[in-house]
Amino acid sequence: MNEDDNKIIDEIYVRFNARDIDGVLEALDEDVAWANAMEGGHEQGREAVRAYWTRQWAVVSPVVTPKTFRNSSPNEIVVEVEQRVYDLEGRPLEGEQDHDLKDKTVKHIFQMKNGKVVRFDVA
Repeated sequence: MNEDDNKIIDEIYVRFNARDIDGVLEALDEDVAWANAMEGGHEQGREAVRAYWTRQWAVVSPVVTPKTFRNSSPNEIVVEVEQRVYDLEGRPLEGEQDHDLKDKTVKHIFQMKNGKVVRFDVA
């Protein structure tokens, strides 16, 4: 297991939860393919990821907490995360306002190259 990559990914979660977009983007490859969990598909490139999170954080406030890390291949790390989604006032989402983002445990799959995330998927 590549401890440096695990540290990078762990820091991504800290920065994401703090809404530090620039801090997260530093860990991503310029041409990253990033899963769009709210609208579907993938965002291509750092600026597309920035725009996606800006849209997402205008309607919901997700918090993701990593629970386990494991390498599924030399350059791929699977992280089991607890996902909690709140409205902008900090209340748990209910019913139709969930935007396809629900409280649940999910797997995040990171593909790494040269210390940068080149692809991110949700399973």
